[in-house]
Amino acid sequence: MRIIRTYEILSTTISKKLETSGDQAKAALKLRRADPNYEDEVKRYDQPLPSREYLLQILAERGAPMFADEFVEMFAITDEEAALFQRRLGAMVRDGEVVINRKGAICVADKLDLIKGRVLGHADGFGFVVPDGGGSDLFLSEREMHKVLHNDLVMVRQVGQDRRGRPEAKIVEVLEHVNKRLVGRLFVDQGVRFVVAEEKRICQDILVTPDGVAAEPSQVVMIELVTQPSKTTRPIGRIVEVLGNYADAGMEIEIALRKHDLPNEFSEAAQALAEKTPQKVMKKDWKTSEGLAREDVRDMPLVTIDGETSRDFDDAVYAEKQGSGWRLVVAIADVSHYVRPGDALDATALERGNSVYFPRRVIPMLPEQLSNGICSLNPDVERNCMVCDMQIDSKGQVKAYRFYPAVMRSHARFTYDEVWAILQAPKGGAAKKRGDLVPHLQTLYSLYKVLLKTRQKRGAMDFDSNETMMLFNDDGKIERIVPVKRNDAHRLIEECMLAANVCSAQFLAEHQHPTLYRNHEGPTPVKLENLRKFLGEHALVLEGGDKPTTHDYATLMDAVKLRPDAGLIQIMLLRSMQQAVYSPDRIGHFGLAYEAYTHFTSPIRRYPDLLVHRAIKAVLAGSEYRPGDWKAIGLQCSMTERRADEATRDVENWLKCYYIRDHIGEVFEGTISAVTNFGLFVSLDDMHVEGLVHISELGADYFHYDQGSHSLRGERSGRSYGLTDRLTIKVARVSLETSKVDFVLVEPDSQGAAPAQNGGGEAAKDGKRKEAAGDAAEGAVKPPRRKKAGGKKAAQAE
Repeated sequence: MRIIRTYEILSTTISKKLETSGDQAKAALKLRRADPNYEDEVKRYDQPLPSREYLLQILAERGAPMFADEFVEMFAITDEEAALFQRRLGAMVRDGEVVINRKGAICVADKLDLIKGRVLGHADGFGFVVPDGGGSDLFLSEREMHKVLHNDLVMVRQVGQDRRGRPEAKIVEVLEHVNKRLVGRLFVDQGVRFVVAEEKRICQDILVTPDGVAAEPSQVVMIELVTQPSKTTRPIGRIVEVLGNYADAGMEIEIALRKHDLPNEFSEAAQALAEKTPQKVMKKDWKTSEGLAREDVRDMPLVTIDGETSRDFDDAVYAEKQGSGWRLVVAIADVSHYVRPGDALDATALERGNSVYFPRRVIPMLPEQLSNGICSLNPDVERNCMVCDMQIDSKGQVKAYRFYPAVMRSHARFTYDEVWAILQAPKGGAAKKRGDLVPHLQTLYSLYKVLLKTRQKRGAMDFDSNETMMLFNDDGKIERIVPVKRNDAHRLIEECMLAANVCSAQFLAEHQHPTLYRNHEGPTPVKLENLRKFLGEHALVLEGGDKPTTHDYATLMDAVKLRPDAGLIQIMLLRSMQQAVYSPDRIGHFGLAYEAYTHFTSPIRRYPDLLVHRAIKAVLAGSEYRPGDWKAIGLQCSMTERRADEATRDVENWLKCYYIRDHIGEVFEGTISAVTNFGLFVSLDDMHVEGLVHISELGADYFHYDQGSHSLRGERSGRSYGLTDRLTIKVARVSLETSKVDFVLVEPDSQGAAPAQNGGGEAAKDGKRKEAAGDAAEGAVKPPRRKKAGGKKAAQAE
């Protein structure tokens, strides 16, 4: 690479041991002190080097490329400074600030009209560059993609437009090859061994060296890249691990872990700390490490309400009537007491960012000794906790609140279904088993009804999420895929968690303490324009002009809830909103209609919640918590959240393909869930599996895609297919390798079979849904996978 060439040029120049006179040395020192960032450099180095900004300034003033030896002479770079100066120039090249041309001259990237961006590969061989500074994606031909792999960082120059009118780019410099290891399947063709990556956006076959771990053809392997692709060479890798055969039980999860680079083994240091952690509350724990005394709430009838198969209980609730209002207590596991800033447990928690919930398997953020042990609010044992104690008036407004550390004892472990059964029949069999706790549940429910009215008055959105879970038999085979049914017990807990999260945001904002906020912005101008076009074609109007509010969205949703196309409208409203992210900037939560919102209630499984706990404790102790760069931590947590979503989606799609391949040739009813320019995605009613009806299967006609109405219309026949339309289809093909299901249409008069029926099984997916209302507003309804290039980025998670 040219970065290495820069080092060679600089090293050669310095090796000449530049002799400088006294006057030259004084001139060089004066020049260094003219650096606008001189004071910052002084703090970092005994003899400060010229800063990046200063080097760019000099290049700009010169108005022409400069060679490394010119800088060496200008600043009198010494032998001792050579390595540092080399690294600085190399970093400027990697970050796309400068480019080294063929002659070895250093050029300002902006002067060359170059664009820095990330490569977004496509399964069909071509790709795009997503510019770092925003703007339209740039098309990369298949020929250009031979030089790079998906996700590499590059500098490109726009060279015109492709045949479809998209801006096209040519790669000038590869700044960073990101892919170091890849998971894929081993194949042999005429004696040549190669691996096909599981990441379908990497289309190049990886040649395999003979010196790696032995593996058989068709096995799933992990390879380490020893040669990156270039204009003239193909990528080469060495097998470092054999995972097994493709259809082995649990292989889909093993692949997802490696494909998405999900950490799944704790370091020895982290595991050692976890094993040393006491599994009961000690006498010394009655005071926090910040010196705060814990309050004793062990006699308060706090209870946990979770899913049937939950094992990590990080929140407990209690409510009592006080005059015309209520007292609501939300107690959250005090994970920050056991995970200290900067220790091995903290490092692994930051790296993971969150727990990942796969069907039948969880990759926890923290070791089991904490996540299911001392940090889990198990019934009838003492646990350290952080309490949000709220006073709520008769209108559902939080009038006062306070945070404090405490020691609690959960008085019962409830499930959602059990609570709902008790609330529906307070004198029934389920209620009789719980005795004195039933009135407390009824008090919580009465409070929930008031909080719900407040939510509706605030204008927060409340979309129905279309979640499913897989039911497995004793042999680990899927028997059914069923929709997740939410009841008021789920919603009760959601409202309690939302109230505590809002209080934590207000508390830290009022005390001006930095934290990570959960931000969710409204629609972008482009998304809003597309939404209004769609609504106009359905005789609907979204109020609010260029800046519609959450209330405007909620009002429209309420107005159409009885329409047959209400589901379609909900999908379009969701897709118009942006992705929720973590950031130290207090922007607010559009979907929930909050001016400030944080995540406080799940520190066992989310790192941002752990940070919020530390910040609250710091305020209570009169100090400040400084974890480092808040913005960088927010980006890390947002990334790990997206990574987890993508990994779980991959696993679920593969499992659904594995399940439905036993039903090839059978006929089902379904609903169109997405429309693209290459066909229709149909979600089956009974199976809850999505597949593609390719445009070529729609009949002897030319079908054209209308983005505004999200429909395909036949040119000759006038026949139209749109979102939420009902279809009868037959399962034609299933590909486990690509996780794709292909359907063909079945005309009403040619249906050869009735829709298949499925059996029963046991629930396997746990996945806490404490804030499902908020998650839905943040975009829990995910767009379908991209099957073919439409010119834009990969589907966003939210």
